[in-house]
Amino acid sequence: MEDTQIRRLGDELYDALRQRRTLAPLTDRHPELSIDDAYHISLHMLSRREADGEKVVGKKIGVTSKPVQDMLNVHQPDFGFLTDTMHYPDGATISLSKAGLMQPRAEGEIAFMLKTDLQGPGVTRDDVLTATAWVAPCFEIVDSRIDDWKIRIQDTVADNASCGVFVIGAQHTDPAGLDLAAVRMRMTRNGEAAGEGLGSAVQGHPAEAVAWLANTLGAFGIPFRAGELILSGSLAPLVPARAGDRFEMEIEGLGSCSIAFS
Repeated sequence: MEDTQIRRLGDELYDALRQRRTLAPLTDRHPELSIDDAYHISLHMLSRREADGEKVVGKKIGVTSKPVQDMLNVHQPDFGFLTDTMHYPDGATISLSKAGLMQPRAEGEIAFMLKTDLQGPGVTRDDVLTATAWVAPCFEIVDSRIDDWKIRIQDTVADNASCGVFVIGAQHTDPAGLDLAAVRMRMTRNGEAAGEGLGSAVQGHPAEAVAWLANTLGAFGIPFRAGELILSGSLAPLVPARAGDRFEMEIEGLGSCSIAFS
């Protein structure tokens, strides 16, 4: 895809984000769109956000578990960037309109805070754990700028992996000695059970997903930096979020976090 077209589609997604509206799927309009094209579209969209003063604070992996892949009919992981304006404090009540959210869904996952740099190729699960200062429970609220979530992998990669906002739990735990594949997450919406899952739902182990992202971005020359947050992917199917909803989540051994919407 030509650079002018990549910039135009990145501008479309940026405008959709700022104007709180959705677009027809990019892949319907451009069947030739490749994942590489989509990634460069996302970079252009990110450059527009950085020009507004946003700062990159980490990266995210999405669509890592089979239940989420089946739900979205996207059968490989996606990836995107986190900025400071997406980060809300644990327990926050977020205005859907002020946060620019249109069709949000809640994901419960494990966040990794890095203490050293990582860059693929060749990054392993053990490398990730060695480079991690702490892990914590995380709510990522995903949101698509594509009509009715009618996405293929290229659509979600172009749309910054359908990222909306996120919160990180207050408890920060050294992963040394933990079996992150065996931890269980339980999530509630308005006090009622809304999903649960094991760490192994994410590519067998959350650190495997982080290693995959380090190697995938390494192919584009993008490193992980010390001090960055990496969101490793949902442990259970996504749950729609509406004004008035309150979500709470606990992960065994890692603590809890919550988020609400107005």
